[in-house]
Amino acid sequence: MYFVYVLSLSNGQIYIGFTKDLKKRIEEHNNGKVFTTSKYLPIKLVYYECYLSREDAKIRETMIKKFGSTYSHLKKRIYYSIKASQGRG
Repeated sequence: MYFVYVLSLSNGQIYIGFTKDLKKRIEEHNNGKVFTTSKYLPIKLVYYECYLSREDAKIRETMIKKFGSTYSHLKKRIYYSIKASQGRG
């Protein structure tokens, strides 16, 4: 399985990534081993999608990051999850 995931960062931003081992990757984020998120600990996993194909997961991650409408639509779908992860929900 491959995963596209959304993290809520301590500065209120969200981070989108993909991985084969979601549990291990979240641990790496939380242990400060990922440069991009290490300054914004703690992080919280707020959403993920599963794919059998690596290519499908990578394409989905790219679409979310590249196309503003896809990103906006996802943020609207998980609005309350993001809000709750930041202690505002």
